[in-house]
Amino acid sequence: MAKRADFIVIGLGRFGSAAAEGLVALGQEVIGVDASDARVQHHMNLLGQVVQANGADLDAMRQVGAGDVGTALIAMGSDIEASILAASVMLEIGVPRVWAKAVTSRHGAILERIGAHRVIYPERDMGDRVAHALVGRALDFVMLDPRFAMAETTVPPSVSGKGLAEAGIRSRHDVTVVCVKKPGGDYTPATAETVIEVDDELLVVGEAAKVEAFTRLD
Repeated sequence: MAKRADFIVIGLGRFGSAAAEGLVALGQEVIGVDASDARVQHHMNLLGQVVQANGADLDAMRQVGAGDVGTALIAMGSDIEASILAASVMLEIGVPRVWAKAVTSRHGAILERIGAHRVIYPERDMGDRVAHALVGRALDFVMLDPRFAMAETTVPPSVSGKGLAEAGIRSRHDVTVVCVKKPGGDYTPATAETVIEVDDELLVVGEAAKVEAFTRLD
C-alpha cells in the first residue's frame, strides 16, 4: 500500500509528467501511475511515489491508495477509452475531485457525462492563448469561463501617462485593471490614482470580447 497522498496523476506523458512535477514543486504528495515501465523508471527520482499499473484497473487503483487521495488527474489523452475508464474508476472509488484531460469535444463531453468534476483541454487552451498573444498587445490571455477572461497586456499609447480614473478604462472599455507592473518590478494592486505608462504591464479582467478588444487598442 502506498502512503496517503494529496494527488494521483494517471498517465505520465508530457502533460501528466509536467503536472505531477509541478505539484511536487508546490509541496504536494503525488502518486504517479503509468503502464509504461520506462516512464515509471524515469520518474522514480522525480516523484514521491510512482507505480506501474493500469489506471483503469479498479483493484490496482485501490491497492495503490487512490481511494485516499483528494484529487485525481487523468492525464491520458491519446487513448480516449483508457482515459474514460480511468476517470470512471476514480469516481467509483470515491475520489472527491476528478479532473481529466480531453483531446476532443466529444471526449470531453463523455468525461463530463460520467461525472468528471472538471475537463481540461491543454492543447486547445494553449493554442488559444498563443493566438491572442500573436494578435494585438496581449502577453497572455486566459479564459476563466466561457464568457469571462483575464489578460496580461501592455498599455495602449492613447492612455499612457494618465491615472486609471482619468484614462477611463473601465467606463470606456468596460474592463477592470486589477494590477499594474512597472518595468523590472512586480505586480501591485491598481487604484484609481495609479498612473500607467506605455512600458507598464496590466492585468485586466472582464467579458472575453471586451478584454480582447482592449488588448487590440492602438
